[in-house]
Amino acid sequence: YCNVLVGSVGSEREVAVASLLRQALGHDAVHLMKMVPNLSMIMGDTQYNSDEHCVDAQERLQYLLCRFIEIIAYSTKQPVVLFLDDLQWADAASITVIAQILNSARSSRFLLVGSCRDNEMSDNHPISNMISNVQKLGVNATMIKISPLDKDLVNEMISDTLCLFPRVTRSLADILYHKTKGNPLFLSRLIVSLSRDGLLRFSLSRRRWEW
Repeated sequence: YCNVLVGSVGSEREVAVASLLRQALGHDAVHLMKMVPNLSMIMGDTQYNSDEHCVDAQERLQYLLCRFIEIIAYSTKQPVVLFLDDLQWADAASITVIAQILNSARSSRFLLVGSCRDNEMSDNHPISNMISNVQKLGVNATMIKISPLDKDLVNEMISDTLCLFPRVTRSLADILYHKTKGNPLFLSRLIVSLSRDGLLRFSLSRRRWEW
């Protein structure tokens, strides 16, 4: 984000964001800059006095993160999207930060996209509880369950990947479906593995993939 913002040095948006960050964060900005070093590209290398032994250091950092995202979302006409993967492994502190960010930025152009493996989560998982709690506070949350691909979709994916007619790739798709059970991640990795091992190769003479 910082690299994009300073793409043109001295741009109006860079100056505006830097001004808003200084006003909102004050001397505490140094703590956020330690975690996000590229912020110095926007705010400069200004040195602030900091209290390293602050008993509320974690709460202060959570507050600074929330304010930082609020300012970014407020200062742009385009939505700000934050993607977090593997949320089933998030610890309690991280989940608390996510909840605070969602609550503080709910009225701005901010979208959080999170992914998790529901087969590794119980109904009482902290993420499930967090989503329920922020919804009660007025945060809009949409759950999208991604199911495994069926045989036809696997064949369509293989057909598009290898640029071959579906009737040609059907036998290969059936094998890959049996191996991966339609999991898109496993499917893509298996295709790469087959190509790397020479079991799926491009024929220059026939100008097509073969196996």
